Amino acid sequence: MTSTIDPKLIGKPAPRPRRHVRTLTGYFPEKDASGKEIWPRGDENVWKDGTRAIDKDVPDVTKSIINHVNTSLARQAYNIDDMGAYQAVALAARDDLLINWNETQLNYTRKAPKRAYYLSLEFLMGRTLDNALLNLGLKDNFTQGVDKLGFNIEDIIDKERDAALGNGGLGRLAACYLDSSASQELPVWGYGLRYKYGIFQQLIAPDGSQLEAPDPWLEHSNPWELPRVDVTIDVRFYGHAERLDNGKAIWSGGQEVLAVAYDVMIPGYHTKTTNNLRLWESKPKRGFDLNSFNAGDYEKAVQSSNSAETITSVLYPNDNTMVGKELRLKQQYFWTAASLNDIMRRFKNYGKPITEFPEYVAIQLNDTHPTLAIPELMRLLVDEEDVPWDKAWSIVTSTFFFTNHTVLPEALEKWPVPLMQHLLPRHMQIIFDLNLTFLQAVEKKFPGDRDRLARMSLIQEGYPQYVRMANLACIGSRRVNGVAELHSELVKTTIMKDFVEFFGVSKFSNVTNGITPRRWLDQCNPALSTLITETLGCTKNEWLKDLYKLEGLLKHVDDPKFQKKWAAIKQSNKERLAHHVEVTLGIKINTKAMFDVQIKRLHEYKRQTLNLLGVVHRYLALKKMTPEQRKKINPRVVFFAGKAAPGYYIAKLTIRLIVNVARVINADPDTKDYLSMFFLPDYSVTLAEILIPASDLSQHISTAGTEASGTSNMKFCLNGGLLLGTVDGANIEIAEEVGDSNVFFFGHLTPAVEELRYQHTYHPVPVEEKCPALAAVLDEISAGRFGDGSVYEPLLNTIRQGDYYLLTEDFDSYIQALSMVDAAYQDRTEWIKKSIRTTAKMGKFSSDRAILTYAEEFWNIEACKVP
Repeated sequence: MTSTIDPKLIGKPAPRPRRHVRTLTGYFPEKDASGKEIWPRGDENVWKDGTRAIDKDVPDVTKSIINHVNTSLARQAYNIDDMGAYQAVALAARDDLLINWNETQLNYTRKAPKRAYYLSLEFLMGRTLDNALLNLGLKDNFTQGVDKLGFNIEDIIDKERDAALGNGGLGRLAACYLDSSASQELPVWGYGLRYKYGIFQQLIAPDGSQLEAPDPWLEHSNPWELPRVDVTIDVRFYGHAERLDNGKAIWSGGQEVLAVAYDVMIPGYHTKTTNNLRLWESKPKRGFDLNSFNAGDYEKAVQSSNSAETITSVLYPNDNTMVGKELRLKQQYFWTAASLNDIMRRFKNYGKPITEFPEYVAIQLNDTHPTLAIPELMRLLVDEEDVPWDKAWSIVTSTFFFTNHTVLPEALEKWPVPLMQHLLPRHMQIIFDLNLTFLQAVEKKFPGDRDRLARMSLIQEGYPQYVRMANLACIGSRRVNGVAELHSELVKTTIMKDFVEFFGVSKFSNVTNGITPRRWLDQCNPALSTLITETLGCTKNEWLKDLYKLEGLLKHVDDPKFQKKWAAIKQSNKERLAHHVEVTLGIKINTKAMFDVQIKRLHEYKRQTLNLLGVVHRYLALKKMTPEQRKKINPRVVFFAGKAAPGYYIAKLTIRLIVNVARVINADPDTKDYLSMFFLPDYSVTLAEILIPASDLSQHISTAGTEASGTSNMKFCLNGGLLLGTVDGANIEIAEEVGDSNVFFFGHLTPAVEELRYQHTYHPVPVEEKCPALAAVLDEISAGRFGDGSVYEPLLNTIRQGDYYLLTEDFDSYIQALSMVDAAYQDRTEWIKKSIRTTAKMGKFSSDRAILTYAEEFWNIEACKVP
């Protein structure tokens, strides 16, 4: 007799219990009868004597770095380069983070506080080393230690690649909120995906087009993550959902993949609290089919492995095809399912009844991407925890909170019902059931209003039907918020109007976005941070944690010596940016000119095209001037940076036109001393940290009512850059704080937008008649002044025909605003005063303030200080 095995199980992992055993963090010691903790094993004194402490001085730092050079990297002093030194320094800093991280997790386990979980498809973290050292308070010690080892800290920091976990403002906001949560000692974890390649590396082709290349940011390994091989969760796709008599269902068959956890430490500023960002990587349950391999079918042998690993390969796979749509939906379910299972497991460790779930768990949905968490929690409660349907829905609607980031209808996620039924059959059942119950309640409150039922339904009728994720997020969440006062009001009066009337206005509120001043002033602009500290007469820690203290700068606005120091720092930052451009593009820049910057994701509503056409208008005007007239003109250098989605044709065409216009005007001997323009490729947090401190002016010029908030506007203003923009998003609140005299507004207001669009559709007026100046610019482009004009006709026709984003309406006002900027910049002393006033009044826009609003008014969680 011998043991046997089913051949189908060969290569598959053994069944695992759902609850994993903690091996790395959160060990909860037993206590004796007197309440004293019992040491679990071995000699307590030996354990404690051998426990590593935070590095306290330079010798501790150098010893730790050398240890990692010798052991982690297996290298010596004679064969270590800057990249190796970065790895060793990062690992030494990570060791310090891990000490606080372990203490934080143990503290949470002991105190069992209510926790909040921030679900975001993007976390645009930027570089970690400098931020970690600043938050630990060890920057000086590491700087000296690195110097003693023969390296330069700035060179080492420069070796780090940005974590490619996000694309734009959504991800950067999430990163700021995690930083502020830890700094405010709040028990908050983030959940995201560990993308192998991120979104893409942006390259520019010889013809000016954007090219997308993989961004292998993990090629040198990531010293900031901790693989958690003990935390793996099964995630199912496809298969069949069989309903049972008691409202439950059994979901079986299909494809199963593994979600494997990687933890990233999030240190708070000058506190032991170090929170966690848990990222999920997809792996196959059976990575290699040996039978297929032995049979010679090598592709089939790795087919399941490739299929599973594709899920977390790239952020935002192109969804222009059905295969791309399916992969995006897979990403969203994989991430939310793994996160919900992990959250549920952690809650169960508290030993509380499932009905108390909302008393210990709050989940924030960052936009509609994580909305599948709502039916997933329903599935867990009903199918796996035996909670009755109505009680389960009560738990769900007390747990989730939804942040909306747009009022653009095309940006509200919708998924085809056939795709959802194919990929997630049980969830589609749940959504249909929720929809029926919800619409019955709507009918009861508004009897006979069929149009209202159609608008509020979770299902958009048509061929095919679509699931409306924003509607699902709204009905499944306890609170819904916008991210700026105007945006939140528009949410209530436009896309969510029916839901406000049904649920009541109290469910809908505003939390204006914020940024962390640690990274976006102290880290990226250290000279200005030092000047502020010296001027305010308080410690850096004080004003970085209470940004309203910047108002103390106002009493120094008229001090010529302070103005001179302020201007010198701005000039130094401009020279740093000019050096970066010279190194990367091989072009020298006039650093005495005004630096005018627009850095955003490329999108028609953000209107990079308006900025570009304004540059062309300025260029044509300069060409008509005499040399003497040009000498009176304020020199200007215009910078663009940002990525266009691979499938967004018009946005990519905009980049191509920017690059080719820049080539012409930068080479024109008549005008190049007075106007130049640059597109800086492969925009990242690190590039932003160079651009933002150098800006004299930043542009935030979206069509009124289309930009939810913006956070780059806050970063520029915090660094003393003046704002040129429309009356939109957070621009309005910035102007309220800094004063209208310190910003430059233009364009139509939100209430006029719909009427103007109506007129464009039904009573169009030719561009030549409505805006001759703009028509002249468009004609020059079409005529081939900046290369083959026919290439750009699709872009130009979006303006000539329909003009949905109202460039023809706002162009003249925009040009007038630029003239006002020129006039103001001529008075350098007054400009510097405006810059100082702007920085001084940015206290409201700290992410510390925003995250405390969420914690106190939404999640009902409190600080949990590490002893």
